[in-house]
Amino acid sequence: MKNIPNIFTLLNLFFGCLAIVFILQNGIISATDEEGAPLLVVPEKIWLASLFIGLAAVIDFLDGFVARLLKAGSEMGKQLDSLSDLVSFGVAPGMIVYQFLRLSVAREEGGLDASFLWLLPAFIIPCAAAWRLARFNLDTSQSYSFKGMPVPTVGMFFASLPLIYWNVNEPWVQNLLLNKWFLLGLVALFSWLMVSSIPLMALKFKDFSVKNNMPKYLLALISLAAIFILQWLAVPAIVLAYVLISLLFKSKTA
Repeated sequence: MKNIPNIFTLLNLFFGCLAIVFILQNGIISATDEEGAPLLVVPEKIWLASLFIGLAAVIDFLDGFVARLLKAGSEMGKQLDSLSDLVSFGVAPGMIVYQFLRLSVAREEGGLDASFLWLLPAFIIPCAAAWRLARFNLDTSQSYSFKGMPVPTVGMFFASLPLIYWNVNEPWVQNLLLNKWFLLGLVALFSWLMVSSIPLMALKFKDFSVKNNMPKYLLALISLAAIFILQWLAVPAIVLAYVLISLLFKSKTA
């Protein structure tokens, strides 16, 4: 019984590995448009990586729930959880950014011959995630609040980018996601958020009273509204709301 939560945790890792497989198997394809001009695209099947990262997030929630339900929490489970999170929400999202940077750079004049160095910042994400997870494991004060952004939150944000790219038919959105400076800015921002010490709320409940959980209930309402109104753009909006609400209710997230 005590290893059941660990099996869930390893399933998180398994889904993270599958996500990386679909990211790597779907590289840039060179084609031509109707006028014969060169066209560079990333095959749409990369969205499967987003699906498996999403499944990993569900499992990441369930393993903690199962551990509490069975009273089977352990130091082994804690370490396995962090190692799995590093792959599913650090390495896999870093690879998604890597592919988008490849496409962004390749679209520029002479981009196919551009330096490989333009792509390397994508791997700052897993490095920052590793730092965040190691610090979390050593800090016993982060049960009902976090210091810095949780790695799964960052992973879900970057996992949403392929879904947004292929499902939001707005030129400004697609152009933004293919702007290398925007992508590099996202890498810098979220890497900093992970290693920072800004107080962010943990979505755990000591009780279910409105008084003690106002920030969580407010985030839930905003999330539902964002999903209904923004659809595919909901994930970035929810992540932004999460940060702003955490800062607004700092005293309640500590």
